[in-house]
Amino acid sequence: MKKLFIVLGAIAAIYFAATLIIPPYIESRRNPVKSPPPYSVSTEAQAIYNRLDFIADLHCDALLWGRDLTKKGSRGQVDFPRMREANVGLEMFTIVSKSPAGQNMKSNTADAFDNITPLTIAKGESPANWFSLINRTLSQSRQLAEFINEEEGKAILIKSKSDLSRLLESRRKDKSVIGGMLGIEGAHALEGEIKNLDLVYEAGVRMIGLTHFFDNELGGSAHGQSQAGLTEFGKEVVRKMNELGIFVDLAHCSPSIIDDVLEMTTKPVMVSHTGVRAVLDSQRNLSDTQIQRIATNGGIIGIAFFDEAVGVPELPNIIASIKHVRDLVGIEHVALGSDYDGSVAVPFDITGFPLLVEGMLDAGFSEPEIAAVMGENVKRFFLENLN
Repeated sequence: MKKLFIVLGAIAAIYFAATLIIPPYIESRRNPVKSPPPYSVSTEAQAIYNRLDFIADLHCDALLWGRDLTKKGSRGQVDFPRMREANVGLEMFTIVSKSPAGQNMKSNTADAFDNITPLTIAKGESPANWFSLINRTLSQSRQLAEFINEEEGKAILIKSKSDLSRLLESRRKDKSVIGGMLGIEGAHALEGEIKNLDLVYEAGVRMIGLTHFFDNELGGSAHGQSQAGLTEFGKEVVRKMNELGIFVDLAHCSPSIIDDVLEMTTKPVMVSHTGVRAVLDSQRNLSDTQIQRIATNGGIIGIAFFDEAVGVPELPNIIASIKHVRDLVGIEHVALGSDYDGSVAVPFDITGFPLLVEGMLDAGFSEPEIAAVMGENVKRFFLENLN
C-alpha cells in the first residue's frame, strides 16, 4: 500500500509539473508576435490615436490558454494590462472548445482528433471538462467572470446595453476601466442540445459563431466537407439566438449558411474576424456579394490580422481589407477582429494598435473614419442592438 501511495504521489507530481510547463510552451509556439513591442508611429498618427474615445476588438481567444489575464504576460497577444496600455475599451473574448488535428482552410472532418482535449488535460482543468464541450465552454465563461471580479470595478462584463453604458460612463472618468464580452467560436459547443443555449446565455455569452473549422449539428463550415446550409437544428438555434439577444457570428460559416442566416435572421449579424476575397481570395473570406448582404442586414465585419485571412505583408493588407469594405458598403460596417491568441502569428500584439491608425492615415482615411473603425462602429452597433 505504501508503494502505491508513492507511485500515485509521483504521478500527481509529474502531472502538476506538466500543467506548469506544457500549456505555456504550446501557447508560445501557437501565438507568436512577428514584431514584438514596443512600437512607434508618426507624431500625427499617435496624436490621432490618443484622441480616440473608444477602441474595440471583436475577436480574441486568450481564454483558451489558461493564462491569468489580469497579469501582463510575457507570451500571447492580449491581457488586461496590455489592453490598458493600448487604451482598448472593449475586447470580445471568444471560447474555443474543439479544434481538429490537421486544421486547415480547405477541408476538415468533424471526427478528427481534437487538439483541445490534451490541452484541457494539461492545463489541470477539472475532469468534467476533459471530454465535454459544453463544460469547457462554461468553464471558460466562469474564468472571464472571475478575472473581471478580481479587478474590483476596473473591468466590466458586458451582457447588456446597460452594462455597456456603464462602461462608457466609467471610462469618461477613468480610462483604465475596461470591458469584456463573451463569444463562442463554433456552436458545436452546444453538443446538439438547444437547452445548452440557455446555459451559455446565463453564463454571459452574447455572440456565437455557428461553425468553426468543421461541420457540426447546425450545418456546414467554410472549411468542412459538406458546405451545407443550416440544418433544422441550426434554424432553431438561430431563431432562439434572435429571441435571447445573442448575436450570430458568420465567421467560418459555409456560403450556404451565410445565405440561410441572412434570409431568416431578425437581427443584425456579425462577422467577428475575417478577410475579404478582393484582397485575399480564400474560401475563409467574404465575397463582395456577402459583404453587401451583411451591410443590408445592418451587420458589422471585423477584419482579422493574420496572414491566412489578409495575406502578407499583413499590415498593408489589413488596411486594404478595411478600405475595400468601406468603399463597397460604407465605413459604418467595418471594425477590428484581430483573432488574437487564436493559434495565429500576428504582426503586432494589442499594444501595436497605433500602427493601424498610421496605416489608415497613410491610406487617406479621415480622422472620423479612423475612429469609426477603431471602435466607434462597435460602440454604436452594440448600443443599438444589445438588449
